[in-house]
Parts: sequence; C-alpha cells; structure tokens
Amino acid sequence: MVWYAQLTFQRLLVLTVDKPISDLRILVVEDEMMLVMLIEDMLSDLGCKSVAAAATVKQALALIDEQVFDAAMLDVNLNGDKSFPVADALALRGVPFMFSSGYGVDGLTEGYRDRPMLKKPYDVRELVHAFSILVPGGAPMAVN
Repeated sequence: MVWYAQLTFQRLLVLTVDKPISDLRILVVEDEMMLVMLIEDMLSDLGCKSVAAAATVKQALALIDEQVFDAAMLDVNLNGDKSFPVADALALRGVPFMFSSGYGVDGLTEGYRDRPMLKKPYDVRELVHAFSILVPGGAPMAVN
C-alpha cells in the first residue's frame, strides 16, 4: 500500500512539471522492473517521444544498435554486471548519459567518475533536473 501511495504521489508531481525534455528518445537501463515502470511513466508524462528500457547489458547494446537515442540513464549495477559497456557504446555515438546508483559516484570506477550521477532514491524533481542538464540546451525546471 505504501508503494502505491508513493507512485500516486510521484505521478501527481510529474503532471505539474513543465515539459523540459519533450520529444526526446530516452534509453533507460535498469534491472528493477517496478522502477523501470515508474521511470517510463514519469518520462512519458513529461513528454518524451519514446522511452526504451533494457534490464541487461546485452539488451541495452542491442537497443543502441537498433535505435537512435537523445539521452540515456544507466543503473550502474545490473544484477551483478556493470553497465560500463553500455556507457562506452553511448559515448562512441555521442549520446549524453548519466548513471544512477544508490552508491553515488563511489559506485563508479575511475574512468566514469566525471559522468553525471543521479543518486537513488530520487524523486521526479531530481529526475527532471538531471535530464534537463544532461540534454544540450536544457535548464532546470521548477515543480509547482
């Protein structure tokens, strides 16, 4: 019941945010399916053109080969695997990306510590802020 209340609260917040990331194609790499569904809902409500999700490195790399993305958010730890190969593939294509982790930058190896990090848990305001900074021309937006 608490989770439902939290989802409802988050969804209400999303609906009051201006659309700073509308028309973007976003890749979300996350292995927790409930979190994926919440992120997809938030990003869709914010006006994203498309949101593709992958739970494994293999799935993410396949999506990167098949689709064009404007930005991405990568969970660092995917059931014991690190998402760094996905980060490398995105960097080669010039796609801006950020990491997401409960450990913050401490969960990143040296070569990735300069990348943006969205520390878990986060709320819709932090998600909007992170993507609006990540995407060129973006600016932080206020939640009413």
